[in-house]
Amino acid sequence: MRIEPAAALVGHVGVPGDKSISHRAVLLGALGEGETRVRGFGRSGDTQATVEAVRALGVEVEDVAEDELVVHGVGLRGLRPGRVDCANAGTLMRLLVGIAAGQEGTFELTGDESLSARPMERVAEPLRRMGAEVETTDGHAPLRVTGSAALRGIDYRLPVASAQVKSAVLLAGLNADRPTTVVEPAPSRDHTELMLEAAGARLRRRPHAVTVEPAGALRLGEVLVPGDFSSAAPLLVAAAIIPGSDLTVHDVGLNPRRAALLDVLERMGARVSVFNRRRAGREPVGDVQVQAGELVATRVRAEEVPALVDELPLVALLASHARGETVVSGAAELRVKESDRIEAVTDALRATGAHVRSREDGWTVRGVPARLRGGRIDSRGDHRIAMLGAVAGLASREGVEIGGAEAVAVSFPGFYELVEAVAQRS
Repeated sequence: MRIEPAAALVGHVGVPGDKSISHRAVLLGALGEGETRVRGFGRSGDTQATVEAVRALGVEVEDVAEDELVVHGVGLRGLRPGRVDCANAGTLMRLLVGIAAGQEGTFELTGDESLSARPMERVAEPLRRMGAEVETTDGHAPLRVTGSAALRGIDYRLPVASAQVKSAVLLAGLNADRPTTVVEPAPSRDHTELMLEAAGARLRRRPHAVTVEPAGALRLGEVLVPGDFSSAAPLLVAAAIIPGSDLTVHDVGLNPRRAALLDVLERMGARVSVFNRRRAGREPVGDVQVQAGELVATRVRAEEVPALVDELPLVALLASHARGETVVSGAAELRVKESDRIEAVTDALRATGAHVRSREDGWTVRGVPARLRGGRIDSRGDHRIAMLGAVAGLASREGVEIGGAEAVAVSFPGFYELVEAVAQRS
């Protein structure tokens, strides 16, 4: 796939439903009573893996439309033990480990080569404390989980902020004998907590902690999924970089624990407007307009990282077009994503002519307010790196060839078509 330079990005667009929320809607719908209708479902490789996973465990899921599902719940302890292929979906695997911990029987969870390289001991350890049997393969998938009918509620302090591990422990806590509390070093995304509350679970939330009470039943009824902020982010960053751009993304999720990129864009000099604010269920939603501006360097601090972890590769690209030196720190978690994103981004940006140096936990980027040369970027099979390559191509002088461009199907199958729809060619 080759992405040619764009003179500007102009237009009004929408993006598919939020991947994180779509995963959780299907999983909590499966654990609920009665039917859960999911509107705005973001259909992608990852979310389809979640649909197939719950089907494999005895849950009926009706495909009503491309972006709408009906999940027929089997109750909190009603999943049928079995083997599940999680494909590339880390969210699915980690949340399903927590769910399986409270079921009867043994569940085997496998994944593709990329997922099997990601750390799983971090989610297994607290669940063992609760009384589940969790076997990893040298700390990775495949996993074997034997649930317990007598899970113990625990107080657990996360060593690293992780919405996936937090969610796994909370989901196990629904079937525990007493309240379960998770304390995290920094607030991570809270889609699980919001959806559990909507389903009738009793939660107590504090700035760095959440407690879930044992639950008798959940009932969601309907979930409205907003547009995925992480899918909108590449377009917003491209619009911030390329002079003359004026792009609006409609109906996008604006959860403050997900949308910190907007703060970074503003302080670096892009013109950002958010309007038509409203709610889709308990999730904040709005329309985001970004216009290009004169970009200046910034520092991204460790406490900001959880709220823009998926967008950090794009921040590094943004920094390469900003005047001055940008430092991103506290992001060591990027080394255990679908690829080692710190090294993948460093290699990708250098290949296009950027001045970037990797750190153990981020990057130092010396920016120049001009178009990069362009070149060839290897996605390493990582959807976020493939999207980074597309933005780099739009903002380059000569274009960018993306190796492994098909990786975007994991989260946003129609990404390249949308890019071409808003790219103005000179």
